[in-house]
Amino acid sequence: MIKNPSHPQKGHRKTRECKFTKAGIEYIDYKNADMLQRFMNDQGKILPRRVTGTSAKHQRQLSTAIKRARFLGLVPYVAETLR
Repeated sequence: MIKNPSHPQKGHRKTRECKFTKAGIEYIDYKNADMLQRFMNDQGKILPRRVTGTSAKHQRQLSTAIKRARFLGLVPYVAETLR
């Protein structure tokens, strides 16, 4: 089979870097609601690692921070349109 150099090969994906590791953030603060909203979809669900590209360590911290922010009312559990 002849390989086409301009065609992307199967199974080769662009590696993503964790945004928190890149920025040097060690602790994800639950009070930063604007930052937490970026890792949630429009329904209010937490986006998975494979979509956001965060590391496993930071994904665990992120989910805990979102859950704390939800409990305190900083971030909604469900979007306004679904209520």
